[in-house]
Amino acid sequence: MKQAELVERTLAGLGYELVDLETSPRARLLRVFIDAPAGITIDDCAAVSNHLTRLFAVENIDYDRLEVSSPGLDRPLKKPADFQRFQGQEAQVRTRLPVNGQRNFSGVIAGVDDGVVRLQGAEQAYELPLEQIDKARLVAKL
Repeated sequence: MKQAELVERTLAGLGYELVDLETSPRARLLRVFIDAPAGITIDDCAAVSNHLTRLFAVENIDYDRLEVSSPGLDRPLKKPADFQRFQGQEAQVRTRLPVNGQRNFSGVIAGVDDGVVRLQGAEQAYELPLEQIDKARLVAKL
């Protein structure tokens, strides 16, 4: 089982969602971003960190440093469920290849259907194939 699948399954059992898992080969750093419907506290991060430390010892996953944190206000959007959950919020999206001559888009998430993310920009609506999305993040509102 891949590391991300193991972490995702474990977090689901604890009531958390795996937002992202980053690894750094040289520094042997594991960075885990978690979320929950009620949000994430420092206590949540500590509890997940302790649980993952024990799990990694049992599974013989070798690393030097583990960081567990919330995804922040500019949360990355990766899965169709992310776009559905945050429908009505503003996002910035970058595609791998140009769509109608551009790669960077911003607007309000209007939904996702059949692998296509609908984004309502200031002047026009966009339909972006999910498999072409390179990076997507919520726009932080302060």
